[in-house]
Amino acid sequence: MDIRQLKYFVAVANARNFTRASELLHIAQPPLSRQIQLLEEELGVKLILRNTRPLRLTEAGRVFYEQALQIINRLDQLKTTTRQLGLNEKQTLSIGFVASTLYGGLPMLVRQLRHRYPDVDIHLVELTSLQQFAALKSGRIDVGFGRIRGNDSTVARTILREERLVLALPPDSPLAGESSRIALSALEGQKLIVYPKEPRPSFADHVLSLLNDYAVRPSEVHEVREIQTALGLVAAESGLCLIPASARLRSDLVYRLIDDPRITSPIIMSHRLNDNAWYIPAIKETVAAMYAENPPWLDVEHSVFPGATASKAMPAAGRRRPTS
Repeated sequence: MDIRQLKYFVAVANARNFTRASELLHIAQPPLSRQIQLLEEELGVKLILRNTRPLRLTEAGRVFYEQALQIINRLDQLKTTTRQLGLNEKQTLSIGFVASTLYGGLPMLVRQLRHRYPDVDIHLVELTSLQQFAALKSGRIDVGFGRIRGNDSTVARTILREERLVLALPPDSPLAGESSRIALSALEGQKLIVYPKEPRPSFADHVLSLLNDYAVRPSEVHEVREIQTALGLVAAESGLCLIPASARLRSDLVYRLIDDPRITSPIIMSHRLNDNAWYIPAIKETVAAMYAENPPWLDVEHSVFPGATASKAMPAAGRRRPTS
C-alpha cells in the first residue's frame, strides 16, 4: 500500500459515498473503487460495507481509518516541520482549549511556553472537549485542554488535576448560609442552570451525570450556551449553577464548595496517541513548574492532584528546546 491509497480510503470513509469521494479527490469513481479493492485484497479483510447507504466501515475498517488518519497527519506535519526548518521559519504549536481553562492556568502556561520557546509560534483555538478530539486527529491542533473524558482510542489523555465544584447562588438564597461547604443533596428540588447547551456531550452532561449518580433530582434544568449567561441568571435568582472553583467570575454571587472531594471537574491534556513530538514533554514540564510555584489561580484547597500534592503532581520541570 502507499500513501495515495490511504488518502483515497480516508476520503471514502469521510464521505461515506464513492461518488462524493471521487468528486472531492478529482478522480473518476472506477479507479477509486479499484484502489480500495486492491487495498482490501492486500490486507485480506473487508474495510467497507458496500451494500449500505451511506457506506459503513467494518470494525477493521474503523481501526484502519483511525491509523491511516494518523499516518497522513504525521506525514503532513513532517512536511511542514521540514519546510519550516529549511526556510528558517518559526515552528507552530496549535493548542485547543475550553473557555473555562482561561480562568485557571492556561494563560500562564502559554506565557511561559512563549518565554521558554521564543522561536515557536503558538496558536490558540477555542474548541469544546469533543471538538478537540476531531481537531487532534485532523491535525488542526497539536494539544488540547478540556474537561470531558473521552473514549477515543487514538487520543492520549493526561489528567493534570481534578478541580472541585462549587455551587453559585444569589446572596438571598436560603442556601447562602455562613458555612463554606454544602452537600450535593441540597440541590434536590432546586432549579438548576447548566452550560453549555451545545454541542454535547459537554460540561453540562458531566454535571447532570454527577447528580444522577447521587440520585439528586433538580425540579427544573435550564440549559444555556455559556458560563457568563449561567451566572447572570443565577444573579437574577433564576436558579443555581455548579461551576469549577476557578470560574467564580461574579462578585455579586455566593459560592459554596460542594462537601465531597469526589465532586470535581478534571483538567485534561489530550494529544494524538504515540505523538513523540518535543512539545508533549515540554508542556508537561512547564505545567509541573507552574504547579510547583503554587500560583493564586491554582487554589490548592479546591484542587485534587492525581496521586500527589501540587508541588509533586509531575516530575520536576526542565527546559527542552524544540527539535524536528
